[in-house]
Amino acid sequence: MQYTPADPPSSVEEATGIASILTSRVKFIVLGTVALIAFGYFAFNVFQGAVFRYVYVDELVAEAVVLQDEQLNVIGALVPFSFQRQGEGSLVATFQLEARGKQIDATIEGVLDDLFFNPHSEITLHGAIGSDGVFIADQYRIKCPSKYQSLDVENPYEPVPDAQAI
Repeated sequence: MQYTPADPPSSVEEATGIASILTSRVKFIVLGTVALIAFGYFAFNVFQGAVFRYVYVDELVAEAVVLQDEQLNVIGALVPFSFQRQGEGSLVATFQLEARGKQIDATIEGVLDDLFFNPHSEITLHGAIGSDGVFIADQYRIKCPSKYQSLDVENPYEPVPDAQAI
């Protein structure tokens, strides 16, 4: 049996049909590649904008010059008797946060939850430290201490055995 190559296209229409298929395939690959690169670029930028560094107060004190004007989250506890409003009826509050023996001055504007004043609450402030060393927060989160303390009972979710079954 002898191999014979395929017959060449008999008409110009057949030849251009194959070329148009190849060009549409190439166009699709190029368009898909550009779309994939654009999606990757935008996803990377969104991810970078959504990720903020978490530091404790003592780490912020040690790196205050380096972290100045950088958006970050600072974790600490409210220093007792340090909370003050700037004026009567004002929503701007100044206070101090403490962690691991170090303290920073902070300010936030808005109404604060009662858990903010609980001595066992862990407060996370989101914002930036200014050139004056005061942390200016625009958001806060509080870990409720009761949810993270061990329970006095052995296991409250374990069913109580039936006294008659014993």
